[in-house]
This record gives sequence, C-alpha cells and structure tokens, in this order.
Amino acid sequence: MPRKLAVAALLFVSIALFSTASARQDMAPAQQPAPKPGQSAQRQPMPKPTNLQVLPKNIPVADLTATMRGFTKALGVECQFCHTRDPQTNKPNFASDANPDKGIARTMIVMTKEINSKYLSQVKDPDATPADKTVTCGTCHRGNSMPMPFSPVAGMGEHADHDHPGAPTPDKKPQ
Repeated sequence: MPRKLAVAALLFVSIALFSTASARQDMAPAQQPAPKPGQSAQRQPMPKPTNLQVLPKNIPVADLTATMRGFTKALGVECQFCHTRDPQTNKPNFASDANPDKGIARTMIVMTKEINSKYLSQVKDPDATPADKTVTCGTCHRGNSMPMPFSPVAGMGEHADHDHPGAPTPDKKPQ
C-alpha cells in the first residue's frame, strides 16, 4: 500500500474518533441546566450511536467516546474535523456523512485494523511488546492532522554502520 494512502487512512481514523469525543464535550454544556448551589453538574447521556460503518454497531457509548478522544489526541484536532453541525440546532451531527474527512477516517480505521491483524500479527520478534506490534493513528500522525514527512537522520544510510560502529544493522540491535 503506498505510504500516502496509509498516512491518509491513519489520519482519517484518528480524526473520526477524535471528532466524536470532542463533539460530545462541546455538546455537554449546552444540554445541561446550571447546577443548583451545592449540586454537581450532571452530564446528559450520549445518544445511541447511529451510522457506524466500520466500528462495531454495538460499541458501548463510553468505549466509542474513548476511541474518539484517542483519535482527537492522535491527530491534534477537534470533533468538527470529521463531524458537521446541524445548521438548525448548531449541535454536532455525528451520523452525518457530509464531511468528506469522515470517509477518510473510516478508510484509515480499516487500514490500521488490517495492518495490525494481517501484517503485524505475523511479526515474531521475541523482544517486541504488544504495543510494539500495534499501529495506531498516532504512529504516523503524532498529534498532527497531517503526518509530517519522514526525514532520515544524516549519516544513517544503508552503509552507515561502517562510519558509526554503534549504529544498528539488520544483525545488531541498538544498545
């Protein structure tokens, strides 16, 4: 899969999930009456998710919210990056597919799932932890809505081990 497609897919997934969580946070104050003195504010329950196409249709709202928050952090965006607002209520419309970035996010979710299940599951590195064998939105995005281009370290090319004896090679792990 070309690198640009992979990056785009990761971006989309991150954005979609992050956007839903942020939108929930954006909605909370408008839906809640002001607490009476001595009372704490109560959040309105999140409506049952609809139009889930790549995430499980029966995902608990708390898990969906956590997933979306993870996307927003991984991409450094807010809910409106993927989700639109209803023009009449000015509230987030999580089910709408009007924002094309939401479609990109779905593609990225599918891509990361496939990378993790089909490819990284085949890695048999005894030193690797489960986290080492998991691709997330943050793997490429690192808090940016668009991943930064990779810039190799100068002097660390194909035969750099000759110039830098401590440099890792395919046969030698970093110290």
